[in-house]
Amino acid sequence: MDSILVFGASGQLGQCLAHVAKERTTPGLIFPPEDQANILNLAGLRSLFEQHQPAYAINCAAYTAVDKAEEEVELARKVNRDGAENLARLCGEFGTVLIQVSTDFVFAGTGNQPLRETDPAEPISVYGLTKLEGEQAIPPLTDKHFILRTSWLYSEYANNFVKTMLRLGRERDELRVIWDQAGTPCYAIDLAGCILTIIEKQSAAYGIYHYSNEGVTSWYDFATAIFELSGLPTRTVPIRTAEYPTKATRPAYSVMDKTKIKQTLSIAIPHWRTSLQTCLGRLS
Repeated sequence: MDSILVFGASGQLGQCLAHVAKERTTPGLIFPPEDQANILNLAGLRSLFEQHQPAYAINCAAYTAVDKAEEEVELARKVNRDGAENLARLCGEFGTVLIQVSTDFVFAGTGNQPLRETDPAEPISVYGLTKLEGEQAIPPLTDKHFILRTSWLYSEYANNFVKTMLRLGRERDELRVIWDQAGTPCYAIDLAGCILTIIEKQSAAYGIYHYSNEGVTSWYDFATAIFELSGLPTRTVPIRTAEYPTKATRPAYSVMDKTKIKQTLSIAIPHWRTSLQTCLGRLS
């Protein structure tokens, strides 16, 4: 298999890709160090593309500090929009397939039906807006792209909700957790597997796809499941979003419809509780 360049290699999804590629013995993945793979440095990126002539480029690099983005608008835009544009430009020049990771935060989340790829994107936060701008920068520069929108990402790597709940659950008897935001957690190991499966299939069914685990839950029920499955006695108390104000507004309902990726790319998706149990087993 030709080479596959991974950008944002030190982040959560980048580490999960390394883990899954090792498990599957997938050849060709290259994880260049951040100083050589800065997605804002077009000249540096060009050198990497010239050196490796990649068949695929996977963009896991992103500005993901949702609340901080409300103040650091230009930095978030540089990373999430300009970085994606730089990679798309080079992928177009070199004939490389771009796999761009995006987010459920491109939606307003005001409805109550699972969101399809064709539903209007109406972000209500700077983070969601800049990720949408990144999506929009890609098609004019290369047709050969997969944009994978995901949600509530967690794993045994980096900082995430599951690891935070486990830490707090060991420190406290009771936690107040938001119950009126609904979505679907995504085990980043599963997303990494999905990405590698797309590459292994050498699919040319380019476009936007939704991928998270199956099912629907709230942050409250997610936290309750974490404590239940890990054996922690921590009590969870449901609270409304209004009781936990944040700088960025989050979608109230961001459950994504995964019909397209299951039917078009034959991707099997486990239920969120099954994947959570797998992750907790690896963390224990």
